[in-house]
Amino acid sequence: LKEEGRAWFRAIEEKNPDALAIFELFKKITLAETEGVYRDLNVTFDSWNGESFYTDKIPAVVRELRTKNLLVQSEGAWIVDLEADKLPPALILRNDGSSLYLTRDIAAAEYRAKTYRFDKCLYVVAYQQNLHFQQLFAVLGKMGKPWAGTCAHVAHGMVSMADGAMSTRKGKVIFLKDVLKQACEKTREIVEAKNPDLPDKDEIAKQIGTGAVIYGALSSARIKDTVFDIDKALNFDGETGPYVMYTHARCRSVLSHAESKGQGTRDKGQVNDQTDTCHLSLVTCPLKDASHLDNPEAFALAKLLYQFPETVRAAARDFEPSYITRLVTDAAQAFNKFYFEHKILTEDAEERAARLKLTAAAGTVLKSGLGLLLMSAPERM
Repeated sequence: LKEEGRAWFRAIEEKNPDALAIFELFKKITLAETEGVYRDLNVTFDSWNGESFYTDKIPAVVRELRTKNLLVQSEGAWIVDLEADKLPPALILRNDGSSLYLTRDIAAAEYRAKTYRFDKCLYVVAYQQNLHFQQLFAVLGKMGKPWAGTCAHVAHGMVSMADGAMSTRKGKVIFLKDVLKQACEKTREIVEAKNPDLPDKDEIAKQIGTGAVIYGALSSARIKDTVFDIDKALNFDGETGPYVMYTHARCRSVLSHAESKGQGTRDKGQVNDQTDTCHLSLVTCPLKDASHLDNPEAFALAKLLYQFPETVRAAARDFEPSYITRLVTDAAQAFNKFYFEHKILTEDAEERAARLKLTAAAGTVLKSGLGLLLMSAPERM
């Protein structure tokens, strides 16, 4: 079966009409399914070029490797010796002349460098492929590519469900679209029980359910293997996506309540942003008197909010979204502690203004953090 598979693969590379027809059918079905899942996750791509796109670019790669005296024949196959890099040899062509993942990745990297002139080229692939990318980057370096050092492997762990690990080869597969569907359905039941009068329940349930799955994937350090438990992920009281989203909705509720009672701090003539229920002045005007926030809960919250910009920079530097997940979770917990310990809409106007400003800042950070994680921040829940 392996030999038959290799023969068909070679036929695809050689543009055999029958092989290409089958391949194109499989690709069409796969992309249609994949696009649907990404659409549910609010993920879009500028390019859907897969491995097959680079097939006709492989001969140029092989010629360049030969020209630079990097190709060595070994047992009928062609390799690049990486002994100097303390790595196993990189297999470029099989003895039947067909290419491998590594060959196509070299061609893809070359194309992307020329087409996009990238600052960084990131490969988000599980840690099982560490050796593959070490070999890829080593070969690109030997080829003298000046951008080789800007390529990085963003390795991540594997996901298993609470009832055990998934394996496509063993036929033990749980499809993401089914997990998302189940999460949204369960969330709809929770929302119905908690707030039956909430408008747009279906859309909000979809936002919360999808967000719970995303949060579950991004809440741990990316290199760690994780176990996804849908019941824990949908808990509104734990360190979960719904908890953070609910806290954002609580911030918005406080601000909306203040606005409805005329307790905001908008300056006369200030522009009204119709997309935000919060007064702009709460966000843009300086805090006149911070003494009203002189309590441990307010200080702990303000300290976390202050750390948000640097946390985002660190997440980008280390390719680690869990930094943001951790901070918004801590900020949500800190806000709730502040909320329960201190009345926000007090009779004292200056005290109320200070606490509303801190509430607005908390809501802004939570919404921004959730947005960076591709999660929605509903105004009401």
